[in-house]
Amino acid sequence: MNHLRFLLVAAVAITTLRAAADKPVPRTDPNSKLAHEQLLAKAKQGRIDVYFVGDSITRRWGATDYPDFLEHWKKSFHGWNAANFGWGGDSTEHMLWRLQNGEFAGINPKVVVVLAGTNNVGRIPPNDEKVAEIVRGVKAIVDACRAMSPASTIILTAIFPRNDNPAVLPGIARINSDLARLADGKSVRFLDVNDKLADKEGILFEGMTVDKLHLSLKGYEVWASGLKLMLTALLGPPAKTDHAPSPTGDPSARKR
Repeated sequence: MNHLRFLLVAAVAITTLRAAADKPVPRTDPNSKLAHEQLLAKAKQGRIDVYFVGDSITRRWGATDYPDFLEHWKKSFHGWNAANFGWGGDSTEHMLWRLQNGEFAGINPKVVVVLAGTNNVGRIPPNDEKVAEIVRGVKAIVDACRAMSPASTIILTAIFPRNDNPAVLPGIARINSDLARLADGKSVRFLDVNDKLADKEGILFEGMTVDKLHLSLKGYEVWASGLKLMLTALLGPPAKTDHAPSPTGDPSARKR
C-alpha cells in the first residue's frame, strides 16, 4: 500500500512539474536576479515601441557582451525604438514571471516580438503531453502581453530548428504547427523563417548557427528580414532617430 501511495504521489509531482510551462516561475540564481533588476530599470527608460521577449537567442542579439550581434541589432531596428528583454536560459515559465513582475509594466509597446519554448524542449524529443505543455506556455506569454497591453500587436516567432539533437525536430515542428493557430493575422501574427534557416528535415544550413542552437550573424539576418517586413507593415519605415533605452548585458560578463 505504501509503495502504491508513493507511486501516486510521484505521478502527481511529475504531472505538476510538466504543467509548469504556463505558470510563472522566477529564476533564483544571483546572476538572473541581477539581470532582472537591470531589465526593470531598462523598462523605465527611453521609449519602447517594439518589445522583444525571449531567451538567450533573443538576448544575444541586442546585448552589450555580444558587440557584433549588437551592431547588427542596431542596424536592423534603429528608428523603431526596439528594446531587448531576452534572458539566457529562460523557459516559458520564466519569461511569464518576468513579464508579470515589472519588466512589461506600463510600457504598452506597439509591437511585442515573442520567441519562446526551445528551452522547454531541450534535447529530449517531446511526447504529446510535452508538446501540449509547451504550446500552453507560449500561449500564456501571448495572453499575458495581450492582457497588459491590449493595443499591442504580437509577432509570435516559430521556434527555430536546433541541431544539438536532431531527434527533437519533429516535436518542434508539431509545436510550431500548433503555435501558428494562435495567430489571427491581426492582433497576433505568426512569423516562421525556418525554411530559410534549415532544410526540409530541419537541418540548419551552413553558417546559420554558432553551436547548433544559437544563431550566428547570418542566422540573425534571416530573422531580421522577416521581422523588418512585418514591422514596416505595422509601423511604417523606421525613423532617422531612435529613443529606445540603452542596451544591457549579462551582469556576469562584467566580472569576466
